[in-house]
Amino acid sequence: MDPILIVKTGTTLASLASECGDFEDWIRAGMDLERNGAITVSVFEGADLPDPRGFAGVVVTGSGAMVSHREPWSERTARWLSEAVKHTTPVLGICYGHQLLAHALGGRVGPNPRGREIGTVRVQLASEAANDALLAGFGAELRVQTTHSEVVLELPEAAVRLAWSEVDPNSAFSLGPAAWGVQFHPEFDTNVMRRYIEERRELLVAEGIDADDRLDAVEGSADGTAVLRRFRKLLSSRANT
Repeated sequence: MDPILIVKTGTTLASLASECGDFEDWIRAGMDLERNGAITVSVFEGADLPDPRGFAGVVVTGSGAMVSHREPWSERTARWLSEAVKHTTPVLGICYGHQLLAHALGGRVGPNPRGREIGTVRVQLASEAANDALLAGFGAELRVQTTHSEVVLELPEAAVRLAWSEVDPNSAFSLGPAAWGVQFHPEFDTNVMRRYIEERRELLVAEGIDADDRLDAVEGSADGTAVLRRFRKLLSSRANT
């Protein structure tokens, strides 16, 4: 199988990066990839994007940036993603990547009118997920980790909504045969999730969110890793056909 391209749109918390690695490291671990199984391109630092057709698939990471700010590097990446989808290169957008994929394909992204979503959440799967290549077989819900204040307010016209949560109507979607966005972080474990809540404590209090309640509610789950492994399996299947 050709390597996977990880499009890096930002970094994790500085304290976490120094101790535990960054988004691309957790994604690689979650997909059970060797070091040479993925190539990372830091687009937020100005790196050029290669031809997506040279890779088995693409994973777009999370970020502390906001898609609605339309930063030049982000808009450039959105145009590239649109071309990748046209070429049917498999794409998985995570958090910021989920939003950027929706924006690239004609959706609308902005601040969540229902407020910030952070911690372990239960994502409800739509009936359409039962026949989806990425999310079929997971049952009625996923238990996953998430942290974000912007959401996909309107999906692209051709997108299929696959999941929602209590405060996010578009937690996951697909578009065409090989593109998916998930608002949650399938690469996060409970340690990472707790550190994000602690780091955001003052902000959460200012927004009327009980940080201690969110910390107490953090739960471990294999669902995120299962989503990443399913995506890798899809890439392997395509490579063998």
